[in-house]
Amino acid sequence: MQKMRAEAKNSYLGALRGLRGTFVLVGLFSAIINLLMLTGPVYMLQVYDRVLSSGSVSTLLGLFAIVILLYSFLGLYDFLRARLLSRASLRLDAKVGEEAFRFALRSGAIGAKSRIDPGAQPVRDLELVRGFMSSPAITGLFDLPWMPLFLVLVFLIHPWLGFLTLAGAGVVAVAALLNQFLAQKSISQVMSMEGAERSLVGQARADAETISALGMRERLVARWRAQHDAALAAGQVGSDRSEGFASFSKSFRLLLQSALLTMGAFLALRQEITPGMIIATSIIAGRALAPVDQVIGQWRAIGRAREAHKRLREIFGQLPADKPRIDLPAPAGELRVNSLTKLAPVGPEKGADRPRILDRVSFALSAGDGLGVVGNSAAGKSTLARLLVGAWVPEAGEVRLDGATLDQWTPEALGRHIGYLPQTLQMLPGSVGQNIARFDPEAKDADVIDAARIAGVHEMILGLPDGYATHMDQMTRPLSGGQIQRLGLARAIFGAPRLIVLDEPNSNLDANGDDALCHAIHTMRERGSVVVVMAHRPSAIAAVNKVLLLHQGRAAKFGDKDEVLGGTSRPVSVVAQ
Repeated sequence: MQKMRAEAKNSYLGALRGLRGTFVLVGLFSAIINLLMLTGPVYMLQVYDRVLSSGSVSTLLGLFAIVILLYSFLGLYDFLRARLLSRASLRLDAKVGEEAFRFALRSGAIGAKSRIDPGAQPVRDLELVRGFMSSPAITGLFDLPWMPLFLVLVFLIHPWLGFLTLAGAGVVAVAALLNQFLAQKSISQVMSMEGAERSLVGQARADAETISALGMRERLVARWRAQHDAALAAGQVGSDRSEGFASFSKSFRLLLQSALLTMGAFLALRQEITPGMIIATSIIAGRALAPVDQVIGQWRAIGRAREAHKRLREIFGQLPADKPRIDLPAPAGELRVNSLTKLAPVGPEKGADRPRILDRVSFALSAGDGLGVVGNSAAGKSTLARLLVGAWVPEAGEVRLDGATLDQWTPEALGRHIGYLPQTLQMLPGSVGQNIARFDPEAKDADVIDAARIAGVHEMILGLPDGYATHMDQMTRPLSGGQIQRLGLARAIFGAPRLIVLDEPNSNLDANGDDALCHAIHTMRERGSVVVVMAHRPSAIAAVNKVLLLHQGRAAKFGDKDEVLGGTSRPVSVVAQ
């Protein structure tokens, strides 16, 4: 019962259920197509047994006119079946494509508490399923159920021919089952290895400059080659098996047709069947085995789609259900953190205890407050930043903004009230203005410019080739780390969010950048925003009024800056010790 409820909430399975009507119609067209496939053998039977014996040209022309009409309908229905399947694949993508991409964006938050592989690629899996639904492989599966019809027709022509065809079908079916059994494990292994290879390529490309500077390029090339060769070798094992079975099936089908012709000729010599029946039997038997042959030839595509379907079913089945929400008013900026606890992600040893990254951290801030979070490396500062903005989900405790937990807003509504500058920052493909505006199509130019001015990057942006319209991925001269960080600061404060979290915001800034950062923090606090700054350098907390000292994931001290730091001007890292 619980499994049925889970499947009922699975949007991917729901989208497939919504295509049932299309699949029923495709099945109906498949029935008509397979019946029209009898046009050829029936026509040959009539020509050999009626036309040649009577010598009637008018009968021959009449039969040929009927054949033209029937084959025209065959082509039409085959076209409609292919069109329905291709449109069904597009409808499936339209229903769950956004959710698949959304999972890729929020996999960090989900993966921390889910059994789903964080390396899962639902967009890629959906592409495989979509490709399968518009491929010849699925038409072979729809034609398979009509195999008994052709076998029955062969039996009606002569039982001996029927038993021979049935025996041949049994041999081909056993080959298909063996192909499935032997190839499926290889396909699953190959898809996993290809995912790891794509992950390596993506990460290496994102960090190409560091790899080149450290002389790691050739070593990574060698590592990629090893992974790539392993994936190719595993894939070749499955491919060799599938190709072997496909070749056997094809050659055996041709042999079976010759055997049927031989037996048919023998029966014709005994006057038990007519010559036309010999040709008709050969065509019908070939048509009976054609779907099996087609499925074996397309088994790699079928196997890949099957594995992708299983992963999509698991991913969508474990996605958290959307909570009922109402439109809450914009928060004033009252932040409450109660006993916030975060455990380390699940490691390979599932039974091992997970250490606490954050342990029962609590504090409260009011509108206009600025909080500097200090502590040694691995004290939990970045983890706290991710929890405050809702990027990660805590194991215990809660973050409340104006009394409401973060999950009471939709992610889109919450995002308008939150600004976030992470440690590792990447601008997305698009213009500078679009990046600052968070790709909001309704963003006002004045708000974008205001955010850039506060962050101190307005003049720098005007110096770019196309100003705010300059595309990040088309710059002839790349931006420095400090410039990228200040653009990220502009994005964080765009729209004057009530809660702004800055994780090491001055790690790449010079003295002028530090001044601009302090100005931005002052400005946003004056506008009523709560600003939380994770800091190693003391200049980052010059503009805050409160300090939280983290030590091994726990709140060692919290209060006014002068009180926590004891009025000392020593570096924060020293004070944290």
